[in-house]
Amino acid sequence: MANLILEAVQKALKKGEATVNLNEASQLTGSGSGVGGRVIYDDAFAALRQNNPIRNAGARVIQTIGSDEAFVAKTGNVTNVLQGGTFNPWGYPINNNNVNGSTGIATTYWQLPVRDLNAVVPVRTAVMGDINNINEAIVGDIMLEFAQQEALSMMYNNDQAGSTTYNYGATQGLRGLNSYPSSTSAAAFGSNGSAITNGRHTVLGVTQASAGAIVYNDLANLYAALPSQYLADMTCAWMMHPTTIKTIRELVTTTSGVPYFLEVGDDDGGAVIYIFGKPVIVNPYMQLAGAGNYPVYFAAWSQFVTIADNELMSIKAFEQTNPGFITLFCEKRVVSTIRDVFAGVRLTHS
Repeated sequence: MANLILEAVQKALKKGEATVNLNEASQLTGSGSGVGGRVIYDDAFAALRQNNPIRNAGARVIQTIGSDEAFVAKTGNVTNVLQGGTFNPWGYPINNNNVNGSTGIATTYWQLPVRDLNAVVPVRTAVMGDINNINEAIVGDIMLEFAQQEALSMMYNNDQAGSTTYNYGATQGLRGLNSYPSSTSAAAFGSNGSAITNGRHTVLGVTQASAGAIVYNDLANLYAALPSQYLADMTCAWMMHPTTIKTIRELVTTTSGVPYFLEVGDDDGGAVIYIFGKPVIVNPYMQLAGAGNYPVYFAAWSQFVTIADNELMSIKAFEQTNPGFITLFCEKRVVSTIRDVFAGVRLTHS
């Protein structure tokens, strides 16, 4: 045995690797568990994680190659033509010297840095050869972990100076939906400019009818608060935590105790899979009802949120970082923003 190991060491020093067959030197005579039997590994797998529900909801996804992404929204109305002191778009009012001097093409502009999400995975070299499908399992799980961290940052992170949301990126993470200011009167675009303080739009919030829990009228009020042009969008959908969905399924009428949302056994999945004809997106990364929380969003997601992905995702293997290990370094770059602030509303606490 000593000679075999010595030969292997010499070969490894010359060629970089070697394999030693110790079968001939083995003194084991049994073949059962614990007495010389072999352990055969099944294919490797990683426990399934929830993907990013905001992407699944139909958020607008674009590609980017820059370090920053700028967003521009037209806010003016070109049909507001001034004629004789009143705005009237009809007739023949062409006049380049119009005293109004307004072209109706006002815009709002903001800019966000593309953020970097990374992971470091040390894998023992011996495992790479022993376990089937280990490479695919590691890469697949990293992708889902990235999606999970992206979703958490996209909901909870505060990207402003002094942020304490360190687990979600803080000043190095995405701008979370919950970090945007809220108003119960009207939505509004944020300030113009390229500073990190610009583009913090004000989202329209609908106050819960009851401070204690979500009630049926909260859903009706949310639906009514979204401008009608967005209701026709194919990505118009509700988004809420699984526990919130359970709470809504348990809502009953006060007189007869009959559930507001009946389970009738349809193949669409049952009660609260749709509300008022719009699908419900399950998002376990959202808040529950409570003071200062936003438990329900209702939006035309392709209009409401834009996600910009860098075209390249980097996965590199380093063999000399730690003896006996191959270290994988993975990096993804992404930025997200509320694009059309009028395309979404959310439930707020009373």
